[in-house]
Amino acid sequence: MNEKTQQALRHFLLALQFFTRIPITGRLGAWVGYSPEMLSASSAYFPAVGWVVGGAAAVMMGLALAWLPIGPLGALAAALIATLGTVWLTGAFHEDGLADTADGLGGSVSPERALQIMKDSRIGSYGTVALVLALGLKVVLVATIAQSGAWQAMAALLAAHVLSRLAPLVVMRSLPYVSDADSAKSKPMAEAVTGAGFRTGCLWSIPALLLIWQAHGFGHLVLALLFWMAAIAYVFRLLRRRLQGFTGDTLGAVQQVCELALYLALAMQ
Repeated sequence: MNEKTQQALRHFLLALQFFTRIPITGRLGAWVGYSPEMLSASSAYFPAVGWVVGGAAAVMMGLALAWLPIGPLGALAAALIATLGTVWLTGAFHEDGLADTADGLGGSVSPERALQIMKDSRIGSYGTVALVLALGLKVVLVATIAQSGAWQAMAALLAAHVLSRLAPLVVMRSLPYVSDADSAKSKPMAEAVTGAGFRTGCLWSIPALLLIWQAHGFGHLVLALLFWMAAIAYVFRLLRRRLQGFTGDTLGAVQQVCELALYLALAMQ
């Protein structure tokens, strides 16, 4: 393994450690290492982490559909199991960002006040409503896709987790980082994404597009891309207007909104 490949693997494992509960410790952790520069470079591997999380969700979905009774209730239960599994695996990292973003941007407050609200560890009414609606809609949409077959549901979960994690890279390339918390854990990762890093993220995402084409057809692929781009455009406009930039929490919100947009596109007839 050459030095370039080793460095790429280190960046991937660092991203995996940052965004999931998967432990990268001991000798492996020592080999991976850590620095703010490495954490920043690891942002290119957001979509790669999506393959791990989405793969786990797809396996849970497939097993649940095989074991549970066939029908709408079985599909709903399987979708709930897959969703619970991903929430546990990621430590609700992105869901937490969605809730904080909803609290900060839900009311008509200044950008400075919105940032203060988003830093508060307590969840407010806007965050609670956003979280409940997002999780509920996610379960229902995945269950709806599962009515078309286990393969379609598994492919949708896998592709959505990958492509939704490419979306934050688009925002990071287009807007400045605005949080004033120097100690924010996401700051080294969020401040910059190089052109090479963005291209790496895109390369990790291309197979997910092919997966949607194979499992759902070309028409759903086009629809999924349109919904994905519309979701990014909406959140981008909101962040530029309300915050003049992004924070680590808003990247989690971007991921969640784009994941829902992809499920919605794939659930349509």
